[in-house]
Order: sequence, then structure tokens, then C-alpha cells
Amino acid sequence: MEEIELYIDEAKELMEKAIQHVNYTFGKIRAGKATPGMLDGIMVEYYGNPTPLNQVSSINTPDARSIIIKPWEKNIIPEIEKSIINSDIGLNPQNDGEIIRLNVPALSEERRLQLVKQAKHEAEQGRISVRNVRKDTNDHLRKLLKEHVSEDAIKNAEIDVQELTDKYIEKIDELLGNKEKDIMTV
Repeated sequence: MEEIELYIDEAKELMEKAIQHVNYTFGKIRAGKATPGMLDGIMVEYYGNPTPLNQVSSINTPDARSIIIKPWEKNIIPEIEKSIINSDIGLNPQNDGEIIRLNVPALSEERRLQLVKQAKHEAEQGRISVRNVRKDTNDHLRKLLKEHVSEDAIKNAEIDVQELTDKYIEKIDELLGNKEKDIMTV
């Protein structure tokens, strides 16, 4: 019985990680509003080492349409510009020698629909992860039958795993609904 609970706890933990990943990927889908999170994952060459942008500068959003990057050292401004241009965020940096300004354009209807499609894809990837955790957990539980664990205990555990799966898929659907609303709000 103890082993069954361990498998269920592990499943819950893995499903929680799937939710966190979906949340993280949704944070990178820009919904027309400027957020420092849009720059997550951008690496800057800093003294020969790739370093996250937020570790070599402060990043602020003074309003909904712009991002201000203030590097700790002025000599890395060209590196930051190059990293932003080479990233896939589609923003053009403007440098005044002190700071870098990024203007976030308003999204067209077509672009909004593309972003919704991307969000749906990410949500589906999350659902697939959750279902894979369910499958793996059920496989482990069935192996316990050979170790003299009762069939009823396994069936009950499988029901628990299914309830967990339903709960986490519902959470993903809720996150998707919120993200769609966010993207489609002009």
C-alpha cells in the first residue's frame, strides 16, 4: 500500500510540473502587453560567457507598450542589442547610449489568432504530458500485481490517478482560457 501512495505522489508531482511548464510557456507568448518575462531565455555574451539578460541588466516596463533595459555596464549594450535582434521575439532595440528601449507594437487580429493557436498547442502539450504521467503511473501500479498487491487496491489507485489527471487537465484548460482572453483583449 505504501508503494501505491508513493506512485500517486510522484504522479501528482510530475503533473504539477506539467502545469508549471504550461504556465512558463504561456508567459513567453506575448499578448500585446510588455512584460519583462518576454525577455526570459535571451542570453547575452558577457565576458565570453552566455549569461541571461536579467543578470546583466535591470528590466522594467514603464507602460504597457515599452520595455526599458538598463545594463549594469554600458559596454555590453551592443551585445544586448545583438542578442535581442537574434532572438525570435520580433522586437527592435533602440539604444540611446544609456538604456535600450523596446517598443511592443499592438497586435493585429491575425497575429492574435496565431498566438491563440500557439497557446492551444502549448496547452495540448501539457495535456499530453499529464496523460503520459497517468499512463506511466498505471503501468507501475499494474506491475505491483505481481508483487502480491490486491487487484482492488490497484483499481482504486488507478481511479485516484484518473481523478488527478482530470483535475490537472482541467487546470490546463483554465490556464488556456485565461491566456486566450488575455490575447484577444485589445
